[in-house]
Amino acid sequence: MAILFSAPQAEFAIIREAWMEQVGKIGEKGVFVGGPEVAEFEKAFAAYSGTEYAVGVGNGTDALFLALKALGIGPGDEVITAANTFIATVNAIYNTGATPVLADCGPDYVLDLEGVQALVTPRTKAVIPVHLYGLMADMPALTAWAAERGIAVVEDSAQAAGAGLNGKPAGSYGVMGCFSFYPDKNLGALGDGGAVVTSSPELAEKLRKLRNHGGEVRYSHEFPAYNSRLDPIQACALKLKLPHMEEWSGRRRQVAEWYDRHLAGIDAVKRPVLALDGSHAYHLYVIRVDREAREPLKKHLQKKGILTAIHYPEPVHLTPAYAHLGRPGQFPVAEQYAGEILSLPMHIAMTEAMVAQIAGEIGKFFE
Repeated sequence: MAILFSAPQAEFAIIREAWMEQVGKIGEKGVFVGGPEVAEFEKAFAAYSGTEYAVGVGNGTDALFLALKALGIGPGDEVITAANTFIATVNAIYNTGATPVLADCGPDYVLDLEGVQALVTPRTKAVIPVHLYGLMADMPALTAWAAERGIAVVEDSAQAAGAGLNGKPAGSYGVMGCFSFYPDKNLGALGDGGAVVTSSPELAEKLRKLRNHGGEVRYSHEFPAYNSRLDPIQACALKLKLPHMEEWSGRRRQVAEWYDRHLAGIDAVKRPVLALDGSHAYHLYVIRVDREAREPLKKHLQKKGILTAIHYPEPVHLTPAYAHLGRPGQFPVAEQYAGEILSLPMHIAMTEAMVAQIAGEIGKFFE
C-alpha cells in the first residue's frame, strides 16, 4: 500500500460531519464573505497564537505582503530574508516595491543571525525570519537585536503553526506573524487561506482595511488597498481543526522521533536535529543525502509506493525570477542543502510501521 507524502483527507475525516453542518448553515444564511465564522476563528486563532489579534486573509503570501504594507514598506526600502525559502516570501517583499535582500541559512536550515547582521544598511526596514519546515528561528536573539536598531521583525510562520519557543507560540515574537492555511499545512484549510497575527491594535486595524479595499465599512475607502479575505467556509474548517492542534502537533513530533530512531543506523542519511521541546512543529521531516544519491533514492522510494518531495530544489537566487539577488556560490549552505534535501512522508495518519518501512527501504538503497 502506498504511503502518501501528506494526508489532509485524514484531518478532514475528523471534522467532516461538523463542517458539513456548519457549511449548511452558512448556505441558509447566504453570508458567503466575512461574517461571524471568520470573526470567531480570528478570535480563537489569536488566542492560540499568543497575540491580541488575528486578521484572516486570502492566503499565506498575502499575509506577508499585507504585513509589510501595514508597516509602510515600499520602494527604497530593504527587507532581509532567507535564501532557502519558498519563493512566496520574496514575492511578497518584491511586490511592495521594496528590495529583497537574501541571507544564508545555518546548519539547522533557518536564518543565520550573523549573516543577517552583516547585511544591514540604512535602508533595512524589516527582517523576515522563516520558520522553515516548522523549526523556529532564534527569535529571542533576533528580536532583541532588531529592536535596538528599529528594524521590524515579521515572522514567516507558514510552516510553523503548533511551534513555540520559551513558552511563546510562533508568530508572537515579531511585530506580526504570518500564517498559511494551505491544505497540507499543520493547520490547513480545505482550500487557500492565511492570517496575520499581532498584538498591535493599530496594525490590526490597518490590516483589516488593507484586506478590504481600504476600509472596514462598506463603501468606505480610506486609502488604496486590496481584496484578500478569508472565506467563511474555510474559517469553519480551521475553527474545527484548531482544538486538535495540540494533539496533532504531538503526533508529528512522535513521527519525527520514530524517524530519528529508525534512521539512526544509516550513515548515508543526515537526520535533522531532533527537537521535541515544542520549538519544531515538524511540518516536514527533511533528511540529507549525497547529491548524487538523492534522485536515485527518490525514485527507489517511489517505486516502493513511498512518496517524497524536495523543499526546495533551488535557493531563491538561483531561480530565473530572482537571479539578480545573488550569484552562484554566494549562499553556500543554502546551495549545498538544496542539492541534498529530501522530505519524507509526514502527517497525522503516519504509524511507526510506516516509518519503519520507509527507513527499511532507505537502508536497502544504501546497502
